[in-house]
Amino acid sequence: MPFLELFDETLDINSTLNYDLSVQISSGRVSFCILDTIRKKYVLIRDYIPEGTNFPDLEGVEEILGKDEFLSRKYRKINIITPSPKFTIVPTPLYDKVKMEEYFRFNHVAEEGSIILASKLNYPDSYLVYSTSRTENELITRHLESGKVMHHLIPLMNYISESRKGAQVNHIHLHIERDFFNIILFDHSSLKLCNSFFYKNISDILYYIMNAFRNLNIGQEETIYISGDYQNQAELNTALSQYVRHIRYSVPSNGNSFSYVFNEVEIHRFLTIFSTTSCE
Repeated sequence: MPFLELFDETLDINSTLNYDLSVQISSGRVSFCILDTIRKKYVLIRDYIPEGTNFPDLEGVEEILGKDEFLSRKYRKINIITPSPKFTIVPTPLYDKVKMEEYFRFNHVAEEGSIILASKLNYPDSYLVYSTSRTENELITRHLESGKVMHHLIPLMNYISESRKGAQVNHIHLHIERDFFNIILFDHSSLKLCNSFFYKNISDILYYIMNAFRNLNIGQEETIYISGDYQNQAELNTALSQYVRHIRYSVPSNGNSFSYVFNEVEIHRFLTIFSTTSCE
């Protein structure tokens, strides 16, 4: 059974050709939302995550993809997010598909059983070259063959682009996944930092954030925007407030509305899947 399930009374499983499906598959976790494109309203979210620390293996993920009644339907559009902490950003004028693996290996070691993929970034104009599990990628292809696969930074960067249009100030974003997080910093219109760090506790997150702030001369008066799913939000707020004056939790800015049932969930936890619908 889903750990979380919220749905609007207008949801109709027989009308999925009018819906967009956005799915994120990561570390044994499957989360997805459905957008009613006629009403321009999100009408369902499901989050398959077990209690405790034992996450299902890929066999468990495949069982979810095969048995969930909504994941087996046809949709107007399907977007699939595969988060990965290992990536390299290559400016579009320098990008050559033939050299994709060479770009990746410049900064990372490719793990056994992984493949190298690329996703186009519109903001900034570049390509994200990243690694993902070959087995997981084949699993996705089998069950969601018509879907567009993208790195999690694609919808995240798209969100940042939309939310800061015309802004002439720094934008600092902290995005947290289960075992790694991203720090993204734009100085006016330029990307100054975009990196991933593994963490075990809040102290690890604070260490890397404060190190980045020192190196980039970021002061306490700045605002830090947060998305993702850190389990103890109160702990995160208390820790960050010692160093940053303003903390904001990010909500999608793509013009779509949410069913009233979504008042029961913290939207920022699922910012990436809610933001895929505006990615072209």
